[in-house]
Amino acid sequence: MNKKDFLERDRILLAITEDGSHRIAIAKTTQVVKTAMERHQLSPLSAVLLGRTLTGCALLATNLKGEERVQLKLEGNGPVQALITEASKHGEVRGYTLNPAAEISLKEGENLADGLGVGVLSVSKILYNKAHPVTGTVELIRGSVSEDLAYYLLQSEQVPSAVSLDVSLDEHGNIAEAGGVLVQALPGADETVSKKLEDHIRTMPNICQLIEEGYLDRVLSKVTGTLPVKELARYPVDFFCRCSKDRFKSSLALISPDELSDMKSETEELVCHYCNEKYHFTKQEIDAIVQKAKIRQN
Repeated sequence: MNKKDFLERDRILLAITEDGSHRIAIAKTTQVVKTAMERHQLSPLSAVLLGRTLTGCALLATNLKGEERVQLKLEGNGPVQALITEASKHGEVRGYTLNPAAEISLKEGENLADGLGVGVLSVSKILYNKAHPVTGTVELIRGSVSEDLAYYLLQSEQVPSAVSLDVSLDEHGNIAEAGGVLVQALPGADETVSKKLEDHIRTMPNICQLIEEGYLDRVLSKVTGTLPVKELARYPVDFFCRCSKDRFKSSLALISPDELSDMKSETEELVCHYCNEKYHFTKQEIDAIVQKAKIRQN
């Protein structure tokens, strides 16, 4: 990786207003979305909607600690059917859609939100101090992902937030840029400042254009205007899945020996939903798992 690519790689920038009233998270996720499009062979529609969801998930994860994780699940009656993403505080994000090849006809008056249609957004957090995931669910109000996330944060977590997520395509339907911004009012925040920041986000140029023109710093300057801010952190974000053949082997070990013995193929292929990585198990490997399972039962 050359110096220019390193300096402009996918990253998350965290900042706070100098008065401590508003928290700002900005993400460049161009390569993340490109990787998702390539791994899942996504149509342009699915790439844009999944890309926005991956970006939104990465931004929400900035509020987590250590190994905590957050999962976004958008389900609707549109052709995309569902978008599922997961992210950690370490900049790891992964995800998939139930219909990678989904399409709509924009010439007939449909818009991107019709890709999801009517449905629900669920946000689940795996937290240190909770035995089970903490989940909140709201109806999709637009299907655009940005406004749906802002609505969720206000309704389920009572955190006034402004969210802008976007993915731009080139003339060939490939990913050009992707990114997003999340601004959250902290307790005691001045509503006048909140309104000013919301106005900046609503009227600023397309976030993908800003990223192309001047990286994350360009976006931050447009979001905050003349408002003094302090940068807190800046770190890489990647499409990354922790799946492995050993993890799949552990999952196979949970299946009953009789079911495993019914696998007659010389090679079994298992596929990770999140990253589309394929793992192959020979009949000998399956037989070894069966034998270990039988030993545990005796």
